[in-house]
Formats: sequence, C-alpha cells, structure tokens
Amino acid sequence: MKMSPEEIAKYEGVFVFAQQVDNEVSGIAYELLGKAKELAAPLNAKVTAVLIGYQVKGLCDKLAEYGADRVILVDDKELETYRTEPYAHALSSVINEFKPDIMLVGATAIGRDLGPTVSARVQTGLTADCTVLEIGDFPLVAIPGKEAEQKHNQLLMTRPAFGGNTIATIACPDNRPQMATVRPGVMQKIEPIAGAKAEIVEYNPGFTPNNKYVTIKEVVKAVSDVKDIMDAKILVSGGRGVGSAENFKILEDLAEVLGGQVSCSRAVVDAGWKPKDLQVGQTGKTVRPHVYFAIGISGAIQHAAGMEESDIIVAINKDEDAPIFDVADYGVVGDLNKIVPQLTASIKEALANK
Repeated sequence: MKMSPEEIAKYEGVFVFAQQVDNEVSGIAYELLGKAKELAAPLNAKVTAVLIGYQVKGLCDKLAEYGADRVILVDDKELETYRTEPYAHALSSVINEFKPDIMLVGATAIGRDLGPTVSARVQTGLTADCTVLEIGDFPLVAIPGKEAEQKHNQLLMTRPAFGGNTIATIACPDNRPQMATVRPGVMQKIEPIAGAKAEIVEYNPGFTPNNKYVTIKEVVKAVSDVKDIMDAKILVSGGRGVGSAENFKILEDLAEVLGGQVSCSRAVVDAGWKPKDLQVGQTGKTVRPHVYFAIGISGAIQHAAGMEESDIIVAINKDEDAPIFDVADYGVVGDLNKIVPQLTASIKEALANK
C-alpha cells in the first residue's frame, strides 16, 4: 500500500544496522557507515547506527569513529545471541519509532534473515545483495509528458539480476524506509575519526517471548586456521582450468612466495576441490586485494562481480578469448602448468637476490 507524500515526509536520515556478534562489531557495519555518510550528504541528513545486543554499549564509540552521528542502542538480555524474532522485533520497532528514510543492512547470514523479515513487518520493499547505492531521480529519465511525476532524492539500488546476466537499478519511491541489503566487501569504510563521539539514544520496545522465540541449546563455533580471503592483500585464485584439486599445489606455491592466499571460483567449489569459504564471486565473497591472480578462470560475469574492484588483476588462461581478459590489467595466454611454476621460481630468485 502506497504512502502519501505527507507520510513519506516524516521519514528522514540514513540508518545502518550495526551487526555485532559476541560483542564485536562486524566489518560490514563499518563499510555501511562509510556508504551511509556518502548517501546522507546530498540529503543533508544524519547517519544513525542501530546497535542491537546485550551489554554492548561499549561499542558505541567505535561506531562514532566510523561515521555514526547517532547510535540507537537496543540492549536486552533477549538479544544476547542472534535469534530472528527478538531481533526483528527490535529493528522493526526502531523503524516505526524513529522513521528512517533509508535503512541499510549487511547481506550476511544474519542480515539475509533479518532484512526481509523486518521489511515485511514495516510494509516496505527490500532490494537484496546491492552492489551500488546512490541518490538520484526515479525514473532515471523523466517520461515525456510526465516530468512532474519524476521523484528526486531517491535511493537508487543496483544489483545483478537474472543470474548476473544483467544489472537492475531499483527504487522504492512510494514507501519508507527504502531498504537494502549490501554484500560485505562491496562498500568501503572511512578512515576512523579518532575521538569522535555520537549521540546515544537508549531504546527498548520490551520483549515478551512468544511461540516464535527459538531456544538456543548450544552454540558450536567452527574452528578454522584459514584466514578470510576478504582480508587478503594478494589472492591467487584458481578456476576449473586448474584441472584438479591436486593441481592447486602450484597455486599454493605461488601464494606462499608472494605472502598471499589461495581462493577459487564457484566451479572449483562445486567440484569439491576447495571449500566454500574460498569462493570469490556473486555467490561467494567480494574481494578487493592489491593483486588478484585469476588462473584458469574464464571470467564469467558472476565471478567478475566479486573481484573486479581489485587494484591489479593478472589473468593466466590458455583461451585468448576468455572474458577474464576484459577486466585484467595484465594477461598471459598459455598453459598455466608451465607459466605458474616459472613465475613462482622467478619471484623466489628475485627475492633471494634482493
């Protein structure tokens, strides 16, 4: 149901769901605060972080340092560990009470559960897995004869659609808030502002457990010695063209001499050669390393969406027409089984003679 212009006018500000787990703010919250500051500028609006949890007030200053003008703190024992019902109640209550123009949520495991639930409760739309957010006019081009109907200062939400084969720009002109989930690694956090402080508003809508409250019996944490590829400065990524799980050894050797990490394409994960945690792409992780080696990777749009923002992209592929060369800064056409070991040996020699 459409809101009236008068109702829409009551909504203002850019809000960010500041996800925290175990009393530690998730990186996506800082990334979204950076984007929120950018979106707030043309709207002449303030940035608000919504912090939900238990005994998490100590995290407010950190959110201020990364761009929050205000923190709405919902602190309750029922919010100690993430559960859909109490968190959805908390965030939807904040939206109904404080009326944000824009509400951003990270497309994490938590955000992908929370975002759609909350958008349904506050009766607005949600654009999922956005890669670009900007303020502009909607429709993008005024319809002849209907120029007066074009709405300004709308959140334009861009995301891959139809399996990544096209890009869609979506708006929510007739309801508020304008909600989007954003993939981790896509937006950039600002340099922290040392000593920054934010207004803290403590708000608690009250929690009455009902039949939608699940009971957590035990939290089992997976232990992994594999570093997150989103933090890597150098990634050596392999695709189907590597040939086998065993053949990834030559990529691991290159990563070792460079002080980097190995990652992979979806085809490698589907084949069972590498775990999902190492997957780059639209259905994997979005990465921004200084150097990205794409070895034996064709470079379909689904993969490119996850790595095209890398500073330098080096492609090695035997197919000179592979799409990966369209996004690569440097390309080598040839047999990776010969090229990669030679490259590794040359780098070793250069480092030894340094």
